Amino acid sequence: MEEQIGTLYIVATPIGNSRDMSERGREILETVDIIAAEDTRRSVVLLNKLGIRNDLSANHKFNEHGKAKWFLSQLLAGKSIAVITDAGTPCISDPGNELIKTAIENGVRVVGVPGACAAVTALSISGFDLSTFFFYGFFPRENADRRRVLDLMRRGDTRTYAFYESPKRIMGAVEFLIDAGADVQLCLCNDMTKLHEMTIRGTPAEVRDQLLAKGNYEKGEYAMIAEVQEGYFLREVEHLCTPEAMLVDCMVRNDVTAKDAIRLLLKDDNNTYSKNELYAASLALKNRFG
Repeated sequence: MEEQIGTLYIVATPIGNSRDMSERGREILETVDIIAAEDTRRSVVLLNKLGIRNDLSANHKFNEHGKAKWFLSQLLAGKSIAVITDAGTPCISDPGNELIKTAIENGVRVVGVPGACAAVTALSISGFDLSTFFFYGFFPRENADRRRVLDLMRRGDTRTYAFYESPKRIMGAVEFLIDAGADVQLCLCNDMTKLHEMTIRGTPAEVRDQLLAKGNYEKGEYAMIAEVQEGYFLREVEHLCTPEAMLVDCMVRNDVTAKDAIRLLLKDDNNTYSKNELYAASLALKNRFG
């Protein structure tokens, strides 16, 4: 008789208040054979509050790839596994994707058990346009990457963007938006569902002032929701120079042909011209100078 394959459950846990744990989620965590936890030390605190005693196994970003094979062997042996993260819904900027992908590829049934998600909770109370929104994950650390994200926001069709940010970097993120002259409205959420839950709204400058007034703001993860103001969108591409000038500059600096210069420019994040525009510029240069 063929052995039955187990089920992989993706279980959302509270983002702060343990009373937000769903009854279905609690029941599954009690009855599965193994709980795959991002941090077993943090998860055991929640499980103790819920009165759940079960086997925990670490599934964090440093062991996720190799551990997925072991979890799969358990599933194929008929055991059921629940994946949980430190807080909220697994795989939303947290480990879990590697295990889910492996399970699906091997015919394992994957079941979602919905519940809290910090990004969705922050979006729901932002008051911003949610007809569409873009979840980015953690706001970039480096200013060059931050500028690319801001450019993405200005050129997109979506007004509202959701980011996560650490308490140690939140002020740097807000100050970057100020220095960049970003015309956005922010909704900054911290310690959601907890006793000292905080929500700050306003322009980047207004949010910075409120953080400074709070004083001790370097605690707890932040969800940062940004709404791009209508006049801040770049509806047309703003070119820094002509495609001909950019092409000649690249050819001289790299001592390459026009064809190779086009290839280099298409890989350059600072280039704002398409392949067809660069080829047209190359042809124009050839016709003019031979």
